[in-house]
Amino acid sequence: MKYLFIDSATATLVVAIIIDNEIAYIYNKETGKDMSSTIMPVIEEAFAQTALTPKDIDKIFVSTGPGSFTGIRVGLAVAKTMAWSLNIPIIPISSLEVIASTPNTNNNIALIDARRGYVFAGVYDNELNEIKEDKHILLSDIKADGTYISYDDFEGLKPQIDLLKVIKKHEKEQGENPHTVNPKYLKLTEAEENLKKKNDNANK
Repeated sequence: MKYLFIDSATATLVVAIIIDNEIAYIYNKETGKDMSSTIMPVIEEAFAQTALTPKDIDKIFVSTGPGSFTGIRVGLAVAKTMAWSLNIPIIPISSLEVIASTPNTNNNIALIDARRGYVFAGVYDNELNEIKEDKHILLSDIKADGTYISYDDFEGLKPQIDLLKVIKKHEKEQGENPHTVNPKYLKLTEAEENLKKKNDNANK
């Protein structure tokens, strides 16, 4: 089986091709604000390096968030377009679960900075079972035992994702219709928050 994996929910872009349970290609680098201009050349390089074409891919695994609103949209747009045009399954995966795949003896508390003291957080055990559901929460309000794992500057470990563990957990899933796969932001965008405040004030 041949899989394409895309995670663009953080400043670190991960693109991989997995062939028969082995990673044939992986790009795992911080791209920051260059996500939209970087992702397609990286995917093209992935196919060139593995001598595959998009038609060879059996499934696409994609991170649906939470994380960067723009980054999530970029990765999802690419994955959904490919899955629809090629008529292949698309498997949505939490970006926090991907971070939590980092090898560790404790439960992993995956974190993504959401600014102003808030984080996106999810708690997973070593088999990537969800101990506490992903949520948007104040860092100070996290009540869980485990090790912080984050690309951001929190005390803990930097992600060293175990992509094969993530794929193994989800590869038997049937996948979803590309049109029904949506971002999981877990919070309103800044524009939506401002509009909500405006409406709340108007209704007082």
